[in-house]
Formats: sequence, structure tokens, C-alpha cells
Amino acid sequence: MKSLMATLIAVCFVASALGQQATNLAKALEPLRPFLKTWKGHFKNSTPEKPNFDVQRWERALNGRAVRILHSVNNGSYGGESMIVANPKTSALEFYYFTTAGFYTRGTIEFEGDKMITHEEVTGNDDGITKVKGTTELLPGGKMRVLTQYFKNGAWETGRDMTYQETPGAEVLFK
Repeated sequence: MKSLMATLIAVCFVASALGQQATNLAKALEPLRPFLKTWKGHFKNSTPEKPNFDVQRWERALNGRAVRILHSVNNGSYGGESMIVANPKTSALEFYYFTTAGFYTRGTIEFEGDKMITHEEVTGNDDGITKVKGTTELLPGGKMRVLTQYFKNGAWETGRDMTYQETPGAEVLFK
């Protein structure tokens, strides 16, 4: 009986340790933990007859050393993948975003209170966008708001203003 109890305790300890390993994040990435969900947002021009939406899945990656964001617009008509990591020299959060349109960005993340501020340098965008800056914040009721601006033709332009709802069953799809 003592042997059985010792075995059960050991199994519970190992299972607990494995569960913790599956959820740990590097310390610098901890501010991103509340975003680690699946989100769905509808663009302003979306209608019931012609839905226009974006699905984002934020997830722990690389044994907690990174956060991956996969997203797709309208079931894969456009999409991308971001990898966010902490710079080992500075602990600053940095990311790359690769798209199905063939361009990519390199950016940084800072936090101002409850808001996540991003600054990106764009490479290869066919529309002439060379920089993007954005603000992301969590709102009550399982919502997330994203506001962006694009630097194009020497001036900043208003970009996206979108509110996402936490949507666990939504899928990120690529064609």
C-alpha cells in the first residue's frame, strides 16, 4: 500500500511539473499572457450578406520562449504569422510578421499602461507602406481593440480600427 501511495504521489508530481512546463512563458513575455486566446473581429465594411472578418490565434511557442500569432482574413484570402521574442541583450520584445502577400515586417512592442504599442518597419509591400504603428488593448467582456496607422507616400494614414471578441472555436485558415 505504501508503495502504491508513493507511486501515485510521484505520478501526480510529474504530471503537475509537465503541466507547468506547458504554460510557462519567458518573464519578458508575461505581459502578453492575457492575449493568448483566439479572437475574431469584423471589419467596418462587414455585412451579414458579405462578412469581412479576421481571426487571430495568439499562442505560446518555442517552449515559452516566444509567442506566435497566426491570423487569417476571410478564411484565408490573406493571412500572416508573427513570432514575438525577447531580445536576449535588452529583454525588449521584438517580432517578425510574415504575410501571404509576400511582404514582412520587423517590429518592437512596448507597453504604456494597459496598452500595447507596436512599431514596425515594412519590407516589400506593394501598396507603398513602409511603416506601421499600432495600439492594442484588452477591453471588458473578452474584447480586444486594435488601432493602426500606416506610413505611405511620406505621410501617416489611418489604418484599421477593429474590435475583436474572444472566440475559442474560430479557426485560422490558409488557402
